Amino acid sequence: MRSSNHLIGVLNFLTFLLSIPILGGGIWLSSRANNTDCLKFLQWPLIIIGISIMVVSLAGFAGACYRNTFLMWAYLFVMFFIIAALLGFIIFAYVVTDKGSGRPLPNRAYSDYYLHDYSGWLKDRVASDSYWHKIGSCIRDSKVCGKMGRTTSGVPETADTFYSRKLSSIESGCCKPPTECGFTYMNETFWSSSGGVVYSTDCNTWNNDQERLCYSCNSCKAGLLANLRKSWRKVSVINIVILIILVIAYVVGCAAFRNNRRIDNDEPYGEARMTKSQPSRIHL
Repeated sequence: MRSSNHLIGVLNFLTFLLSIPILGGGIWLSSRANNTDCLKFLQWPLIIIGISIMVVSLAGFAGACYRNTFLMWAYLFVMFFIIAALLGFIIFAYVVTDKGSGRPLPNRAYSDYYLHDYSGWLKDRVASDSYWHKIGSCIRDSKVCGKMGRTTSGVPETADTFYSRKLSSIESGCCKPPTECGFTYMNETFWSSSGGVVYSTDCNTWNNDQERLCYSCNSCKAGLLANLRKSWRKVSVINIVILIILVIAYVVGCAAFRNNRRIDNDEPYGEARMTKSQPSRIHL
């Protein structure tokens, strides 16, 4: 096991480098929270875990290289809780984003989104009136709907061209009425209700006022949930890879810790602490 110290040093340097994607994932979620996702608490667990892995990896690297038993003990103690926290976050992310997706539409390149397709803690949090008031204002302030407009030689795109566009879940849920309403397309964010049929409350909620649109619709809430699901799944894939590497580093770290203690106790490698002396021969 003499090589275990070198191996744990290499693994900790690797985990230090891999903590950068975790921290980057948290920062990425933070940037999306200020633009489209508009949920500003999801990124903090990742940022805290990323910084913790950085610090603990440095401690483990130093402990392995200098055979510092205290640093190795502190590394193993803290890393256990970091691994547990990262595993808990991954499970939590998959559980709360387990259900829900867009519904494909005939003759449309985009999907429609329905709130009752989602369930669980995240859906209840997003759908609550007090919380959605802040989220809806954030989406409106991001100007995501205002950026949808396209023109050709100064002429707005036709309905057929719009129907062939792949809209994001936010654009589909918040910037246009649900397809089931049967409204007539005028431009990307202006629809005529003449001839339409009210199938849901969202059809009544839709408003051509550019400050209102469908920001209060259930379809907008569902679109946000779909966006969150996509973002969280991307980050979780990276976290799973890093979790596997952390577990390997932890197991090797345990071996390096035992190796350091053996050296501190001046125990020769491969030799037991006590040897049984041979019994003296009895002479008759």
